Parts: sequence; structure tokens; C-alpha cells
Amino acid sequence: MSESLITMIGLLLVATLAVASSAHALVYKRDPRAALGWIGMCLVLPLFGPLLYFLFGVNRIQTRAQRLTRQTPFRLGVGYERGDYGWRGAVVDTEAVEADWKSLATISGALTRRPLLRGNRIEPLANGESAYPAMLAAIDGAQSHVYLSTYIFDADETGRRFIDALAHAQRRGVTVRVLVDGIGELYSLPRASRLLRQRGARVERFMPPSLWPPSLHLNLRNHRKILAVDGEVAFIGGMNIGDRHLVEGDGRRHRLADLHFRCRGPVVSQIETIFAEDWRFATRELVEPTPIAREEPVGPSVCRAFTDGPNEDLDTLALVLNGAAGEARERIDIMTPYFVPPPTLVAALQTAALRGVRVRLLLPARSNLAYVHWATRNMLGELLAFGVEVCYQPGPLAHAKLFVVDARYAIIGSANVDSRSLRLNFELATEIFCRDTAAELAAHCDRAAARSRALTQAEIDERSLPVRMRDAACWLFSPYL
Repeated sequence: MSESLITMIGLLLVATLAVASSAHALVYKRDPRAALGWIGMCLVLPLFGPLLYFLFGVNRIQTRAQRLTRQTPFRLGVGYERGDYGWRGAVVDTEAVEADWKSLATISGALTRRPLLRGNRIEPLANGESAYPAMLAAIDGAQSHVYLSTYIFDADETGRRFIDALAHAQRRGVTVRVLVDGIGELYSLPRASRLLRQRGARVERFMPPSLWPPSLHLNLRNHRKILAVDGEVAFIGGMNIGDRHLVEGDGRRHRLADLHFRCRGPVVSQIETIFAEDWRFATRELVEPTPIAREEPVGPSVCRAFTDGPNEDLDTLALVLNGAAGEARERIDIMTPYFVPPPTLVAALQTAALRGVRVRLLLPARSNLAYVHWATRNMLGELLAFGVEVCYQPGPLAHAKLFVVDARYAIIGSANVDSRSLRLNFELATEIFCRDTAAELAAHCDRAAARSRALTQAEIDERSLPVRMRDAACWLFSPYL
């Protein structure tokens, strides 16, 4: 075979691979900018582009996750019929929700396919100073099991306190399961997972990176934060495990001001089931869900814990947020460290403002991710022009995630309002239909706004041309931020 023929065959194979990869991106990518970016890379770099697309662009997680969850008999995502574990008495339909919120409850129920549960108590815990002692006390008091899932588990002073508590619980005969994200654990050395194993605790990694078989999913991460104990109490929110969430005292660098939530009531069983789904995904081990520990109500909140991630057919959380914005009549408060929303949510906030709803964004004045801050600033003018208020909170960096509507409805959990959380990561959200809890969270937003500086349209308009170009260039990558 002549050398020219071999060269021609090689070029033909490379061209075929580039075209096939481009066609795959065209068909399966839901975001047009992401599809266009991958197509351009595959055609401009016909050898390396398809390789990068195969490693980083193909979502093999959805197929695997759906296959496993179909094999998991207790998964709530199938429907409302899950009465075998004590949910039937606590499940409510939209009749139990105030009349103004029935349509939203219907929307979120159709999207999440998980039931609303009555009789819950949701307690905000500000920063690690409040959250960590409560979490450690719950671990120390565990009698049956402790489930912990976190994105980052630092092996610092706080992390070692949790390692000690988990190890002691294991020695007492408590079943301890710890799930740490395979990329998130690399934020800290030595790895907490290694220290936990040395102490005898059961710890697994969620999609750890590997060269072979190739698994380099830098985007598809488990960002959920769950601590669930004995079916009695669960902690969810935005806090990882580490000193970074301790804000009091001098000399602390890279601090994160955050909110975590202590949950009691039937929703705890729902949260534990979500952990069990993740554990099943990561280990293929089936963990039976915990029945509701208490049938009597422990609080006034009607709640629904649900998941969002790249394994879902729909952008569940984004659609729920759109639905919530559409129901607003008085005010919408959004607190998030990273705000790069999809165009549909931008439009929902704009139309809410046009209806006379007070829409307020509470963002950190300075971000630990400068390129995300620049991308956000590129689109804030679109909201300011419609009367949306943008408040820049002073340090420490505001890391809390809140979406509060009319001080009567709230969404809490691990998700930021950006593409990484709404499309690329595995997230946990809990919606709360409760005047008391939502009013408390709205008051928290009011206090944060009082400490903040309002961003003006003039500041956006007065940016220099180089700054505008930098911000716009970062915004082009918003599907990945």
C-alpha cells in the first residue's frame, strides 16, 4: 500500500471522526452556544477536538444514572405511589397548599415527580459557627445510621472534628456512609477520605477521575450537601465541611458566609432517599430508605426535596425557578454567590419586574471566581434596565443560596443560579410552602440588603471598552460557568 494511500485513508478517518463528533454535538447538546463551541472545536481541530469532546463533552452520566435509577425500586422519581415507607400519610396534594400557590405546587410536582410532605420544621443556621456544632451533635447522638454527602471535605481543624465524630459513631455500631465528590476532595490535602478509611469509616468517592477507563468529568460533579441521621434530622444547604465556613475571628482568609438548614419531619426521609440514590449511583449498593421516624407534625412547613442534574431529562430546577418567578406578586429575593442564569430565567425576572414585583438580587461584591463575576456583570444591565435591584454584599463572600417569593415560598439547597448548577452538576433543592419560614428567609435578605451597595445602571454603562470586551468574552463561556 502506497504512502499516499495511507495518508489519504488517515485523513478520511480524521475527517469522518470530526464530522461524526460535530453531528453528535448538534443533536444532543441542548444549549446552542455549547453545541456551536464543540462543533467549531471538532472542525477546526479535527484530531484533538473529537478527543476532547469524547472526554469532556459527551454526557454518559445520563444513560448510566437512568439505568441505575430504573433498577432502584424505592426511587421517588417514578411517581407519588411510594407509601411503603411511611410517606402515604404525610403526602399532600395541592389542596393542602394555600390557594395562591396551588398552581406552583402543581408545576413543581409534575417536574420533580416527588410528593409534597407536611409537618416539617426548617431551621436556618448561619455560618459554620452555628451549623457545625449542631451537625456534630447529631452525629454524636446517632443510634442507627449517619449519611454524609459533601462536595468538599477539608482535612483542616473542622474536617478532623467531623472525622473524629464519624469514626466514634462507627465504633459505637452506627452505620456510617460518607460520599465525597471525586473532584471536590482534591481541594484539600491530605484527603479526608483517606483519613476516614484509616479510622474505619465507610467512605466512597463520587465519580473519581481516572485516565483509564477514561473518566475526566470535570463538570458533572456531585454538589449536594447532605447530613442525615437516623431518619430524625437532616442538614442541607450550601456548606461544605471545612474551616472556610467559619467567619468569626481575625486572620481568617477566604471565608464564606453561608446558610445551612436543619430539617425535621417527613422531609428527612425524602432527603435520605436522595442520598441512597446517590450511593446507589456511586457504588451500585442498594440502601433501603428509612421510614418516616415521626408521624406527628413537628412544624408548619410543607416541603418537597428534589434533585437536579445531568442525569435528568429536564432542567428541573430551572423550570421550577421560572414557575416560582411567574407566581410572584410582591417580591422576589435571590441570594447566590454565582449568577449566570439561563435566558428563560432572565426573561421571567424581567416580566416579573414589569408586573410591579420587586425583584432583588443579592450577590457578593467580590467573587472568588473573577471570570464568573465578569460574565455576570455583562448581563446585569439587561435586568437593571427593567427595574431589577442588584445589591453587592460586602465580605466575607456570601455563599448562601436562597430563592424567596413573596415571603411565603422559598427554595433552599446546594444550587447556585448558573449553568454549572442548573445543568452540569448534581444538585439538591428543597421547596418550602410556609409563611413563617419564608418570612424568616426574606428578613435575612432584607438585613443583607441593608448592608449592601446598590449597583447602578451608570456603573454598567461607564465600563471602559476593554472591560466590556473582557466581560463579554467571559459571558460567551456561560454554558460552562
